[in-house]
Amino acid sequence: MNGAVSERGFAHSEFRARTENAQALMAAAGIDGLLLMSEQDVRYFTGFHTLFWQSPTRPWFVFVPANGQPVAVIPEIGAELMGRSWLKDIRTWSAPAPEDDGISLLHDVLAPLSQTGAKLGVMMGHETKLQMPLGDWQNLMAGLPGLNIVDVTGLVQGLRMVKSGAEIEKLRHICGIGSAAFARVPEIMSLGQPLEDVFRTFRIAALQAGADDAPYVVGAAAQGGYADVISPPTQRPLQHGDVLMLDTGCTWDGYFCDFDRNWAIGTADDAAKRAYDVLWRATQAGIDAAKPGNTCRDLFMAMSKVIAELDGSGGDIGRLGHGLGMQLTEQPSHAAFDNTELKENMVLTIEPSLSYGDGLMMVHEENIVVRGGGADLLSTRAAPELPVIG
Repeated sequence: MNGAVSERGFAHSEFRARTENAQALMAAAGIDGLLLMSEQDVRYFTGFHTLFWQSPTRPWFVFVPANGQPVAVIPEIGAELMGRSWLKDIRTWSAPAPEDDGISLLHDVLAPLSQTGAKLGVMMGHETKLQMPLGDWQNLMAGLPGLNIVDVTGLVQGLRMVKSGAEIEKLRHICGIGSAAFARVPEIMSLGQPLEDVFRTFRIAALQAGADDAPYVVGAAAQGGYADVISPPTQRPLQHGDVLMLDTGCTWDGYFCDFDRNWAIGTADDAAKRAYDVLWRATQAGIDAAKPGNTCRDLFMAMSKVIAELDGSGGDIGRLGHGLGMQLTEQPSHAAFDNTELKENMVLTIEPSLSYGDGLMMVHEENIVVRGGGADLLSTRAAPELPVIG
């Protein structure tokens, strides 16, 4: 695996720096506070990391003021864990409480802003959602008529796009684990193995390599290629002439890797070899274009130019990669519509895809860090020719 094993969690100074960076941007925009509700945004500013988010029963709130530490307004069941964070002001209620699920406590926190007509930032844009009942939100706003609600999607996502050194260390570690699991595929997969067993075996390999979890394992296997990469696996056995693709998002300490690999089973036909070659070179074009000052559109166009050698539609997937971190997919998107400027220490996936043959497709993906001297690979680069196994 790449790099030394990182310690779990972060020093309190990491969260203090994130908060101060946010507050500087808030001051420049005249924003007096942020209200955060999603798992990743709450964790970004506090370090609060738990699988309890899987339950939709309880809402969780963190308020970032213009100055000083954030305030947590959370169910009592999370008080002990949040108490280990750098936050000192933690307000709790016995939840669930459908008639008042933390709303009165949250009202008390926000009331001073309402009284002065202050601006409260809330995530309102793409890849966000209101993680509280709409009725509760309406009741909260009715009790705070002076608040001026503004969208801070760009502010928060912009902060999260650029990773700290400590975050990159975790991402390098989990990408090393994913690479080690993929390296074992030729020895743990076999002709005739049901595809659902292939998925299960790969998950076990990832856990054995040191992943905390492998929540995202998708892929496909079919003769000469595949037509779909998001369906659940079936009991169809691997067959001679299949192309197998596995795409994984493994996690370690709350950070994801996200990349895939392709193999031919027994033999590879010329069409599959050609598709793989074009994709490998398109991936390299994306890696080479991933420099500070370029845009996500620049990456998209660099990859699309190579893909067009075989597929004029560009695979028609919509984007050719994205951000990576605490979520499997984060902003930005490598797409024709995204002019986000690349900055040093962004962590990205480079993910070209193409269509070929009779309704077939192929996808390839690597994980990188944007650096001034050229992209730094986090995943172990795939072989330049389609590997044949079995």
